[in-house]
Amino acid sequence: MQQVKKKHRKKSSRELAEFCARTALAKKAEDPVILDVRNICSFTDFFVIISGRSTRHVQGLAETIEAELRSKRLSTTGAEGLREGTWVLLDYSDVVVHIFYSETRKFFDIEGLWHDAPRISLDD
Repeated sequence: MQQVKKKHRKKSSRELAEFCARTALAKKAEDPVILDVRNICSFTDFFVIISGRSTRHVQGLAETIEAELRSKRLSTTGAEGLREGTWVLLDYSDVVVHIFYSETRKFFDIEGLWHDAPRISLDD
């Protein structure tokens, strides 16, 4: 197995979360939210939540994020929902990326479930 490229080895989980969100925004993702769940969740540090305009857009966003991170020799520990394209989950251990079709995102309201988690601004 190849090691993570040297320049990306020291990236924090927050930097990885921001990178995922910015990568998705470059592909026209909508409503990006990064939740810092380090103090209230035991299985990850950050949730990245984004929306796509269609199931194909959701699939494309997931494929783009995976490809960008794979080029840095970072791969998911798990990916779910890619075939259906209504809710794709990419698990990078310290960062979990949720990519929703916009109607599905409203229904499941992940931000509401984790309302105690601080939001990270991409402007910082």
